[in-house]
Amino acid sequence: MKQVREPIRIKWIWPVLVAIIVLGVPWYLPQGSYKPIIMGFPYWTFISALLTVALSLFLGYVMTYCWDMESTLEDDSKQRKTGGGSK
Repeated sequence: MKQVREPIRIKWIWPVLVAIIVLGVPWYLPQGSYKPIIMGFPYWTFISALLTVALSLFLGYVMTYCWDMESTLEDDSKQRKTGGGSK
């Protein structure tokens, strides 16, 4: 039986995910800092928005390249054809 690739078992994904989330919340900046103002917003909003986009792109990458859903679908179709599985 083919082993199903699942992102939860890939070790390097977790540190990257945690780093993006931790850096996306600007707790590490000095308290009360809001300058420079960029387009009317404090600079930390751009840090947060940039890392939110990075998180979305990273999760999209993980879902596309690290998750083998085809083998799961093949297993499900084999179970249906043979009458196995639960309803």
